Amino acid sequence: MLWCVSHTLRYPLPNGVPAVKSTVWARRLPWLIVAIAAALVLLGWLGIARCEELSGSDGRFLRQQIVWSALALVAMLAVTVPNYRILCRWSYVLFLLALALLVAVYFFPPVNNARRWIRVGPVGLQPSEFAKVAFVLALGRYLMYRENFRRFRGLLLPLGIALIPVVLVLREPDLGTALVFLPVLFAMLIAAGARWRDLALLAMAGVITLPLLWTQMSREQKSRVTALFEQAAPGEVTGDDAYHLHQAKQMLALGGPWGSLVAGQVVDDPAAYRLPEARSDFIFCVLGERLGLLGAAGVLGLFGLLAWRGVAIAAGTREPFGRLVAAGLAALLAVEVSINTGMTVGLLPITGLSLPLVSYGGSGLLAHALMLGLLLNIGLRPGYEMTNEPFRYGDG
Repeated sequence: MLWCVSHTLRYPLPNGVPAVKSTVWARRLPWLIVAIAAALVLLGWLGIARCEELSGSDGRFLRQQIVWSALALVAMLAVTVPNYRILCRWSYVLFLLALALLVAVYFFPPVNNARRWIRVGPVGLQPSEFAKVAFVLALGRYLMYRENFRRFRGLLLPLGIALIPVVLVLREPDLGTALVFLPVLFAMLIAAGARWRDLALLAMAGVITLPLLWTQMSREQKSRVTALFEQAAPGEVTGDDAYHLHQAKQMLALGGPWGSLVAGQVVDDPAAYRLPEARSDFIFCVLGERLGLLGAAGVLGLFGLLAWRGVAIAAGTREPFGRLVAAGLAALLAVEVSINTGMTVGLLPITGLSLPLVSYGGSGLLAHALMLGLLLNIGLRPGYEMTNEPFRYGDG
């Protein structure tokens, strides 16, 4: 892998895109992002190992996650090599391909009553994970040189670009992923310079259409929303719709301030530690039980630092496509973390959205590795177009 990176960086890239030396690559790469990502992946291993321990599994999920983590690391570093501007011309094609894959899931057998996967033999792909990144690329290209979005009428087309994947993902059904697109849209519009008054009008229009969204939701999705307002008191028996939320909050509470890793388990009742989908959607609760309140706060701190670095890269990038994509990726990460952790503590309805880099799953881990690799790529090249030499700011 290192030879591949060094070899690629030493020779010119096609179409006149400037190449960089491996020494420059190593010196300018935002290594803090790499270190934070590695720490979050390792925390994910810790959480998955705890899930294996509580369920009495043979450890196969942890082994699979380690393999996926190695592939994700290779993918993340490989994405930093070619200039990210190459993706600009292909962004619409990638978005259309992502939409086609979102349609293709309906031709494959459902898994747990949901059509989210494309499976070929033992390998499964969740297109919605990659559709989020493709959406950021397509929207970044559309907004990069346009002025019409600074009028309210010009916001309708970007809204339409967002609503297409929202409808397709919502029909899978996957409420969590569907909720991600619109906040990312608003963040990128703000980064592009849209007027706050127009964004407020657009938000009001979205609130007005909420009843229409409700009619498009499945019975299970509706029950998860209503369960948010039917939370049970400690010791009270919960129904099916509120069971996940009750167990999630209980798991967090069992961690106490220091967690079972230091203080040991609080109770010996296995039922108290039973949490469905613990290694994927509710991995944050498992880490809270294992590392305690301080450890859970540390996980949130790492995500906050990662999002802040993404915003800093966007602010320091002069090229418009890179600036918008970096802002979109930072917003995407922040929104995903907010939704996942919010649902575990009862602030948001349970949506089935995984925690980036931490939750079990190959598609999600690989998609977020590609996302971070693209962010690193933009951080490597903050303003090369201003001069003939890469990695130098011009005078203008």
